[in-house]
Amino acid sequence: MVFTIIVIVVLLTLSATHFYWSFGGKWGFDQALPKSANGHRLFTPSKAHSAAVGTGMLILVVYLLIRTELISVSLPNFILDYGIWFFALIFVLRAVGDFKYVGFFKRVRNTNFGKLDSKYYSPLCLLLGILMILIETSI
Repeated sequence: MVFTIIVIVVLLTLSATHFYWSFGGKWGFDQALPKSANGHRLFTPSKAHSAAVGTGMLILVVYLLIRTELISVSLPNFILDYGIWFFALIFVLRAVGDFKYVGFFKRVRNTNFGKLDSKYYSPLCLLLGILMILIETSI
């Protein structure tokens, strides 16, 4: 139960941050985007993209509440059986990264994003993935 609460609190915080950005908030936005070695953003997500990520995290929160039986909703068995594994895999893959700009194995490390990714973002993604696996194996 403790792992579930930790994951839910982190996801709600991240979801709220993405919604903040989708409504035009600027705090932390630039530091959350990967940059090339010369400091140029690789992409600039739209407000709709930020809202979609925030919504996805909220969906994951609801799924965790259902999976841990904190709320009762009937879902197909394959979703109950494999959902957490799917989401855990996404977070672990994000932690591993693309081998260039994002993740533990990135080559571009000296940007502000690269430093923050190494220190916070990738470890957090790995932690979320591991915690979700622990949640699933304890159910």
